[in-house]
Amino acid sequence: MTKEALVQAFFKIFGEGSEPVTLFSPGRVNLIGEHIDYNGGSVFPCALTMGTWFAGRKRADHKILCYSANFAEEGIVERFLDQLENDPDKGFTNYLLGIIWTFIKKGFPVDCGMEIWLSGNIPYASGLSSSASVEVGMGLLLKTLFDHPVSMQDIALFSQYAENNFNKVNCGIMDQFIIAMGKKDCAVLLDTATLNYTYVPAVLQGIKLVIGCTNKKRGLKDSKYNERRQECETALSELQNGADIRTLCDLSLKDYEELEVLLKDPVLKKRARHVITENERVKQAVKALKEDDITAFGRLMDESHISLRDDYEVTGIELDTLTEEAWKAEGCLGSRMTGAGFGGCNVSLVKEEAVESFIQQVGDAYRKKIGYETSFYTVDIGDGAVLL
Repeated sequence: MTKEALVQAFFKIFGEGSEPVTLFSPGRVNLIGEHIDYNGGSVFPCALTMGTWFAGRKRADHKILCYSANFAEEGIVERFLDQLENDPDKGFTNYLLGIIWTFIKKGFPVDCGMEIWLSGNIPYASGLSSSASVEVGMGLLLKTLFDHPVSMQDIALFSQYAENNFNKVNCGIMDQFIIAMGKKDCAVLLDTATLNYTYVPAVLQGIKLVIGCTNKKRGLKDSKYNERRQECETALSELQNGADIRTLCDLSLKDYEELEVLLKDPVLKKRARHVITENERVKQAVKALKEDDITAFGRLMDESHISLRDDYEVTGIELDTLTEEAWKAEGCLGSRMTGAGFGGCNVSLVKEEAVESFIQQVGDAYRKKIGYETSFYTVDIGDGAVLL
């Protein structure tokens, strides 16, 4: 949407007056490195050109009036600055209030209410981080409206804090970081233990990123996301009896093979094995991309999915069907689930000339096996959150 279109859409809902701040906050896809951002590993995501558009301005009172074009039937949802609590009946507004609550808690006052308009084209509950897109966008809106001296990296950290402590999802930092810090035509190699990051050019000549959405809805709180995180914490605690480590990803694969005997529960062995091998795959994948070896990169994506399916057990029949059918399609160089799993999306590298037939073939096979449609999006790598 253009700035002009955003302003007019805002005025239509909230009435004319002072012009609102307008901004765009992207979604993200993680090319490789899944479920290791909360285990001290390195991840390799990129921001997308799909995302969430915001318009917002201050009010003279303490009302927070929220409108989402995606939930137009709900109309304007009214919240209050002196009642910053998670309300399960207030849906998307909890992501907005969580950021306000965090800013205040971190010492950056929000002393008046607001009118907030937003609209997004990220498939809801798909695994492309619609919630983090909203959180980072709200952080940029607060920074701008209240002239707070916070960096985009601060906004990423505040967004994770809100997700963990206000919305009670124990996520890592990856989603919020890439949405805040993304760069056009680059993926970001992010060390989640230190937040050191490197932009890696990802101009895929003759190859497109194709997102396949299973259209199976799930929320992170409804999935086994928090359970997997707890399993990793237990495995780490037991492995620390034999190694001076702070995170699972401090271990090399060779180290882990020597220490695996400390884990008595076979489930914990599988969880730790995924984390450590996935961290190794990220390093290998970045090397392959820098060397323009897209075939090797695609192979590592396939191996990532197999590990997430067999060792981490976060895929399910929908994601497995989508990915396994992608592997069969001509022109597909690699495919894997992306995001938390349990539904959501996969990402595939597809030769440009084969995209149309790929979508047709995989879509037909998915519908035949699962019983309903999948949705496909051919996406480009874009910038992080930005004022318009």
